[in-house]
Amino acid sequence: MGGGCQEPEFSSLGNASEIFLSKLKRRSPILRKRHGSHINKMFGTVVVGVGIAGLARIRDLMNPMPSSPSEHLKLLGFVSRRSFGNINEAKQISLEDALRSEEIQAAFISTENRSHEETIRMFLEAGKHVLVEYPMALSAKAAHELWEMAEQKDKVLHVEHIELLTEEYKQLKKEVAGKDLVKGTLHFTGSVLDENKTGFPAFSGIARLTWLIDLFGDLTVTSATREKQKDKNYSRMTVHFQTANKKPLTWIEERGPGMRREKKINFCFTSGCLENFPQAPRSAVGLFMQDQNLFAKKLLGQVSKEELAAEKWRILRCLDLADVIQQHCEQPEKICS
Repeated sequence: MGGGCQEPEFSSLGNASEIFLSKLKRRSPILRKRHGSHINKMFGTVVVGVGIAGLARIRDLMNPMPSSPSEHLKLLGFVSRRSFGNINEAKQISLEDALRSEEIQAAFISTENRSHEETIRMFLEAGKHVLVEYPMALSAKAAHELWEMAEQKDKVLHVEHIELLTEEYKQLKKEVAGKDLVKGTLHFTGSVLDENKTGFPAFSGIARLTWLIDLFGDLTVTSATREKQKDKNYSRMTVHFQTANKKPLTWIEERGPGMRREKKINFCFTSGCLENFPQAPRSAVGLFMQDQNLFAKKLLGQVSKEELAAEKWRILRCLDLADVIQQHCEQPEKICS
């Protein structure tokens, strides 16, 4: 969902997640025989946080795609602040048991953004591989420290960025490829978030920044401002970048009560402007399942060093830029209240 990482735990989600949970409990897990050389390595997993993203993780771990890397993942339990009992064959366990268990080799962290850093650190210190919903942390310094810790412990640290896996984005990337940018704007609108849980908009909205970096390469922040109308619960962050070729890009992140979740683009190239997303087919594989397969491939050593290095650069560079954006916006003379 591109923002599934930002969802709070189930306890505060309401009817939508209650329906999701009831369907998940009714759904029979697909049990498959695992045989031959492909099953030599299995990874016991735990899901931490049972919000919308956490429930999707439980669903996909219990129902892996046939003959996919995900068949090497075995869900052993989930951790939540609330008491649920079992969800089908997945049992609720304590955080302490998840950290201590030798049968659990990997953790899927789907908690609120604010707790990502601490939870990643605990599981890495316990010797577990980690998949975490974006953003991995709410400061670049913490993100670099966590990545260094993962490398020192020889553990996979995988950050979910399902916004790069949508068919809409894949088609957009094809449209942009090989074209010379003149200028561009990416404008996102959405409902209000609790920043005490989700963090500053440059971090909670890092999916949009990830798009821009992935499409146009490295960027430099030239200015960033934020307008806040506290009485209306309204926020608008405007960031201006330059590409490596000195071309201007603008990112607008706008949120307020009742605002529709929507992305608008206006990318102008020497060959013309792109103002609408290209038509894209519906993917046969869900976004969280695609992401889960990628994580499993990393655990199995099936992702090249070059791909891993490029992903690491992209993730940490986006977080570095998010830090710079926040610093610009929090300068007193640049805040409009």
